[in-house]
Amino acid sequence: MAIETDALPQLTNEEIKRYSRHLIMPEVGVDGQRRLKAGSVLCVGAGGLGSPAAMYLAAAGVGRIGVVDFDVVDFSNLQRQIIHGTSSVGKTKLQSAKERLTDINPNIQVDTYETALSSENALELFKPYDVILDGTDNFPTRYLTNDACVLLGKPNAYGSIFRFEGQASVFAAKDGPCYRCLYPEPPPPGLVPSCAEGGVLGVLPGVIGVIQATEAIKLIAGIGEPLIGRFLIYDALRMRFRELKLRKDPDCPVCGTNPTVTRLIDYEAFCGLRPSVEEEAAQMVQGAAKATSQTDITAVELKQRMDRGDALTIVDVREPNEYQINRLPGSQLIPLGEIPRRYAELNPEDEIVVSCKIGGRSAKAADYLRSVGFKHVLNLKGGIIAWVDKVDPTMPRY
Repeated sequence: MAIETDALPQLTNEEIKRYSRHLIMPEVGVDGQRRLKAGSVLCVGAGGLGSPAAMYLAAAGVGRIGVVDFDVVDFSNLQRQIIHGTSSVGKTKLQSAKERLTDINPNIQVDTYETALSSENALELFKPYDVILDGTDNFPTRYLTNDACVLLGKPNAYGSIFRFEGQASVFAAKDGPCYRCLYPEPPPPGLVPSCAEGGVLGVLPGVIGVIQATEAIKLIAGIGEPLIGRFLIYDALRMRFRELKLRKDPDCPVCGTNPTVTRLIDYEAFCGLRPSVEEEAAQMVQGAAKATSQTDITAVELKQRMDRGDALTIVDVREPNEYQINRLPGSQLIPLGEIPRRYAELNPEDEIVVSCKIGGRSAKAADYLRSVGFKHVLNLKGGIIAWVDKVDPTMPRY
């Protein structure tokens, strides 16, 4: 990554003043700041992690910052995605992010890519950048980012967050391990709740995103000891950092001695979120049988049945604190974790509708109830958020 000093761009008088606190540190100095000016980072995501990371990269003087995102700013983002403000609600995250980054530092180049990262575009998007900063919040994109970085030889400044815990490392650096060395296989679908379902402390992505930005700056400037071969775990509740040593796995399917993954694959299928070609063919054979087995009910259908006075038992499997925010009329609360010991409170002959926030936890609960003999169980598709969107917009949305 190092560029010959003679080839580095010069600093203007304004930049010397702007970065003076960097320049007076011998570890950075003028040459280090010139390397930052010549450097580039692609932030995958302009959300919780990408927000603080991109802002500090801009302030530090990284010459080119790319941002990949295709989402729109929502009120629920503002608790942690500090690159966006209340006036940005409804704007694309890219528009909001670019305005903020260029306001922080008009001397840098900000490139935006309004697209979903995919196996078709990842290599092309990553190629021009020195460091890739992984601000993703789902497993398919995380594995995609890792594999693309390995194939291109780009270091991956990795971070992840959930509730009160954050993780950070540098993957895919030369001679260092990659994400798959740590997690060869993704967890089963639905096993790890998303932040939308499990929540996240608002300041947590600030801590982890800034660590990611720190690692990117060190890699570009060629200073310090990056988190290569080290996995940092942060517990915000206990204000405690732990570090694990990581080794490159010689049998890793991507970065190992004899890699079997030599091109980008279908990561939705790899993570079990979409059937493979073979599974789709099997499902087509069983299609008629599946069509006769209804397991979901939409919010609109549920409202129609409630208005007709149908005898329905509505079970909410969220946590009590979520149940305080909003609830379906007449629902009873049995949190998902309590279903195995409390299902006897329900009549297996009744028609039961299970609900949660967006439908993931309730699908698990519905499957469990069917497995213990309940004959008529429906999952509220899209959860209570779908009810708010399609039936009762006066209900608070979270």
